Amino acid sequence: MRNLEPAFRVKLARSTDEVRAAQALRYRVFVEELGGGGPMVDHDNRLETDRFDRFFDHLLLLDDNRNGAVVGVYRLLRDDQAKKAGQYYSEEEYDLGPLRSSGRRLMELGRSCVDAEYRGGAAMYYLWNALACYVADHGIEILFGVASFHGTDPAPLAHPLSLLYHRHLAPNDLRVRARSDHYQRLDLVPYDNLDRRSAMLQVPALIKAYLRLGGYVGDGAYVDHAFNTTDVCLIMDTKRLSEKQKNIYSKVVVA
Repeated sequence: MRNLEPAFRVKLARSTDEVRAAQALRYRVFVEELGGGGPMVDHDNRLETDRFDRFFDHLLLLDDNRNGAVVGVYRLLRDDQAKKAGQYYSEEEYDLGPLRSSGRRLMELGRSCVDAEYRGGAAMYYLWNALACYVADHGIEILFGVASFHGTDPAPLAHPLSLLYHRHLAPNDLRVRARSDHYQRLDLVPYDNLDRRSAMLQVPALIKAYLRLGGYVGDGAYVDHAFNTTDVCLIMDTKRLSEKQKNIYSKVVVA
């Protein structure tokens, strides 16, 4: 447990060691906590890796009161970087045709996580503030990426998935669709039968945060058995954000 209040600093990874520190945090969260896996997970060195890591920028949240320990990460892939990679990571789960054909600047977000000791405080806001600066610097117009519910059984997720469908389904011009081989429909419960309060409590905090920022979800969830998750694709169009949402997105809030 930490004894001092965190002294946060955000930066892009500039070395192999910094990328490995991000992969180590991802291992603790996605593999040890959530039971995920994958063909390139390095269990011997406790690193969660994949073939896309070398193409992404890695946004790091460090705590200088813990000798600069990496306590939060975001993985960022601009459209120009995706061309070098040959695709977006999300395209393994979703048909991104509506976004690709939009003619607008795209950026994929992924592998977002925060060390367990830092959740519920200001950590994500520091990451978001840095993300807002990155988006502005690169002229990004649409942000997207997959976010996960734990588990692959749709039955216990029926109410939160249906809530996303009824209240937050993306407009047609942004509505990506889950790949048919792992497609899980979202509209499992009619709107009038939803326990909306309970459903929202089941929605993971990161997904709720994107929804508060005006985010949408694509058509269908993708059931990822390797990572033991049910994934939804979140899309955020910066032109559709209200001034209030832009302020939430671009300010650091200290809790």
